[in-house]
Amino acid sequence: MVGAVASGINAVAGGGSLISFPYLTFGIGLPERIANATNSVSLFPGSLAGGFGFKNLFQKTGHYLRALLLPTAIGSVAGSLLLLNTSDAVFKEVIPFLIFLAALLLLFQPKVKALVGKGGRTLPVWAGVLLQFLVSVYGGYFGAGMGIMMLGCFALYIEGNVHELNAIKNWLSLLVNFTCSIVFVFKGLVMPTPALWVILGSLVGGFFAARISQRFDPNRLRLVIAIYGLGMSAYFAWHAFAK
Repeated sequence: MVGAVASGINAVAGGGSLISFPYLTFGIGLPERIANATNSVSLFPGSLAGGFGFKNLFQKTGHYLRALLLPTAIGSVAGSLLLLNTSDAVFKEVIPFLIFLAALLLLFQPKVKALVGKGGRTLPVWAGVLLQFLVSVYGGYFGAGMGIMMLGCFALYIEGNVHELNAIKNWLSLLVNFTCSIVFVFKGLVMPTPALWVILGSLVGGFFAARISQRFDPNRLRLVIAIYGLGMSAYFAWHAFAK
């Protein structure tokens, strides 16, 4: 059920991880690092479906993939290794700030899209490659809000509208999740049963999201999820720092 809701929210407004990650921690009781790794593995269906959904828009922006695949994979591995070398206690204290960042990104998503809509790249591609590496490090470490980060960075060095940029964003997001998931699974940081349930739910959510999403105002839903994320940030902060 949670996977379906998170997948549907991602289809409508983004920010589905702000639903699935708290569920894995407080709903199931997984430690924060394990919940984060499990959540990353569970994100495959949405990214894969999105990648195929935008494949017809590859003509204008697809050639950038050649330059971005390697820094994306390396950044994801670096982020996942950073997570593996972060203690449970430290990660528990970092989580409120990461959720707060993700909620802010979701809150200001229209401004990111407006930036994309203006067009006219201002950075050379090599600088974009560096930005993509940094975003991928974040994605391998935590991931919520990563897609919005990518779109904002793409607008600085890639010509194209939001849909054309989404065409490569979904494949690169899939690569981030796939790469870091290999590391997490190999290191035993993923709980298979919760991951399977979230994946099954996300498949259902992805299948029905197109129809269900038409019943909601994306901007209102985005605002609700962003406010919910800010509340979760405060709750995780209280949970981490209250003595």
